[in-house]
Amino acid sequence: MSFTKTFPTKLPLKLLVLLCMLLNLSIASAQTQKSGPFNIIQIEGIRVFGKSIDHQTRCVHWHSSLDVIAIKFKCCDKYYPCFSCHEEEANHEHQVWPKGEFDQKAILCGVCGHELSITDYMNADNTCPKCEASFNPGCSNHYHLYFEVEQKKVGFKK
Repeated sequence: MSFTKTFPTKLPLKLLVLLCMLLNLSIASAQTQKSGPFNIIQIEGIRVFGKSIDHQTRCVHWHSSLDVIAIKFKCCDKYYPCFSCHEEEANHEHQVWPKGEFDQKAILCGVCGHELSITDYMNADNTCPKCEASFNPGCSNHYHLYFEVEQKKVGFKK
């Protein structure tokens, strides 16, 4: 059976135009869609929002074997795997934790569910004090996105 015998060729022009528009719209939508769905995982009863790809808080943005923490955002009191997950899902500006609140539990180990204070996390030598899971040492490059810290100055000596 040939295609011309099974496809109605006398469709009204408006219907053909509408079908073409819908097809183009769905293609454009698929191309501009952000990768991965938002979801919520639970670790030891604590909810983690964002674009997690496993149950140890790795996400579509950061997913090495060492990317196993979630950070509680000061602005909304919710844990997210990373800054990008928060920016893509939250409908508000982020806030950094002030130095005076570094005693607050705001870091979640994705391996065992242990919550660390910001101070404990910064002093933990990139290791969970409870289960000894290794954390990504590169996360310290992003502290300024989450915590009130001095920005590292990169420059040339004169």
